[in-house]
Amino acid sequence: MTASRQMPEAKTVADAPAGNWVDRFAPAPTRPYLRLSRADRPIGTWLLLIPCFWGLALAVAADPAGYRLWDAWIALGCTLGAFLMRGAGCTWNDITDREFDAAVARTKSRPIPSGQISVKQAVVWMGLQALLAALILFTFNAAAIALGIASLALVVVYPFAKRFTWWPQVFLGLAFNWGAFVAWAAHSGSLGLGVVLLWLSGIAWTLFYDTIYAHQDKEDDALIGVKSTARLFGDDSSKTWLRGFLVASVVLMAAAVLLALLPTDPSLTKLMLALAGIWGFGWHMAWQLARLDTTDPARCLALFRTNRNAGLIPALFFAGAALL
Repeated sequence: MTASRQMPEAKTVADAPAGNWVDRFAPAPTRPYLRLSRADRPIGTWLLLIPCFWGLALAVAADPAGYRLWDAWIALGCTLGAFLMRGAGCTWNDITDREFDAAVARTKSRPIPSGQISVKQAVVWMGLQALLAALILFTFNAAAIALGIASLALVVVYPFAKRFTWWPQVFLGLAFNWGAFVAWAAHSGSLGLGVVLLWLSGIAWTLFYDTIYAHQDKEDDALIGVKSTARLFGDDSSKTWLRGFLVASVVLMAAAVLLALLPTDPSLTKLMLALAGIWGFGWHMAWQLARLDTTDPARCLALFRTNRNAGLIPALFFAGAALL
């Protein structure tokens, strides 16, 4: 490890997109910290943020009073908070997984296993990101603050899930889609069955995209004893399971929209627009499934990254319904 700390700082992370902004533009001393937070690969921030957009837009669409100026701050606060908490969560993940990461070709160049950052430095960096996120959260109402604090338990547990269950993607889904609750509550001050179904839809979506992602590492994971749905399903059954997650996500999201909008949308215009977004969401996942080759890591990573676009489809349609 001592020798690894003498490696040139300019060393990039193997699984980061080539030519990313951190490698090209960030000051050299900040690069290991930004890489630790996955700032060089923004897809994770998008996947954490998009359920916040779902929750906020659907809450506004269901509110007879409609959009308020404060909702613009909720959207911006969720965006900044998603960036910071994704960074803090990834830092925590890399602290707990540093020995696993050192044994996997795709991850051994990350800042901690490669020696660019010490565990102590990583802990301080994690705390700073979490503190800044908390300052944003505390501008929201009491219900949203309580929900945001409650999410920390999921963040803490997730990195250990792959050690004791074949379904760590469920724990990721529980955490990554919690923002739907926070954003909904930040607008409405309470929760309802509609947002619970929206959260469950997001969990099914996470199972879909993160199983695709996990197929990149299944051989290394088998060698070091890390569990995942990709290993559980294998190449033969994965598409069947993924099809089930697709259907579950679409059906649950449609049910969430029906429960949220039917009572306050007698003309059904908001409802039909929102359902159109869900239709597009489902077709995007079907498009991914048609192109998936679980034996091709590069294809798996490319399809995983397209889920930003998949998730933004209903977000944009929900936002349109909220403006009607």
